Amino acid sequence: MPGRFLMQRVRRQVEDIYGDRTDGGQGVVAALLDTGVALHPDLEGRILCFRDFVNDEKPRQSPLILPGRESYDDNGHGTHVAGILCGSGALSQGKYRGLAPGVRLAVGKVLDGQGDGSADAMLKGLDWVLALRERYPIRILNISVGIGALEDKGKEAALQEKLEQIWDSGILAVCAAGNKGPREGSVSSVGGNARVVTVGCHDGAYFADMPGQCRNYSGRGLPGAAHTKPDLVAPGTGIVSCCLFCRKRRERYVSPYVAKSGTSMATPIVSAAAALAFERDPGLTNQACKLKLEYTAVDLGEPWNLQGWGMVNVRRLLEETS
Repeated sequence: MPGRFLMQRVRRQVEDIYGDRTDGGQGVVAALLDTGVALHPDLEGRILCFRDFVNDEKPRQSPLILPGRESYDDNGHGTHVAGILCGSGALSQGKYRGLAPGVRLAVGKVLDGQGDGSADAMLKGLDWVLALRERYPIRILNISVGIGALEDKGKEAALQEKLEQIWDSGILAVCAAGNKGPREGSVSSVGGNARVVTVGCHDGAYFADMPGQCRNYSGRGLPGAAHTKPDLVAPGTGIVSCCLFCRKRRERYVSPYVAKSGTSMATPIVSAAAALAFERDPGLTNQACKLKLEYTAVDLGEPWNLQGWGMVNVRRLLEETS
């Protein structure tokens, strides 16, 4: 049923008390490391800066990359994620508006047109985010990218060290748990870091009888591990957001939105909740925000290594944030 896919369903589930606001998260800057971001009408005015860490060393060959454009996406994943976080909903009269439309973005392209990437591109992206703090007050880093165990343990250690530096700089890193579940220990290696907020996906009572619901493949942690993951969950099945292939034909736009599923879609929902908390209390630290996100989540009665603290809850989070 199409109505079950609307962002309003997500807002109800996470108890977004600011559902009608068109500027929620105002003043907050978030970094996004993904496949890039397209110039979608819903994202107009939201992109502060863009950098490509995939094609820096080789010619741009994708037909979807248009010469002279400031930002681009040759896959669509990053554009969809950005819309969930801060899209205006302009082409849907607000129906598919993101949860924190006031947020502005610094976007780094670390994945190619097939959604593949390398540890080197991610490391460059993380260094770039750290350097950008001198120019923009970045509070959040959204990584809707699941990275499996790397054969090169040196690079895996370097990624973990860089995430520690991100945390120490005051940025709240919000990472996808990955879609390799339900096997135990299937959380993304990036999401396994103790100093990030790791997001699994769960749709609560929605899609309870549907085999493809995201909780069936959401990355799970290891029971009894020193750092139990994920930290919390958010809705992730059939989330409608900005489509890469949106084009204007005559007087109307075609293909403005598309539905996608996975922990990648759940992650920007949590990033948006954090942005609303940072807007309410600009002095909030990343450590305090992480703790508030966790202990205001709603217990779904699922195993800890699937749900963590439970479903993110915006109302509770903001009530606990002065």
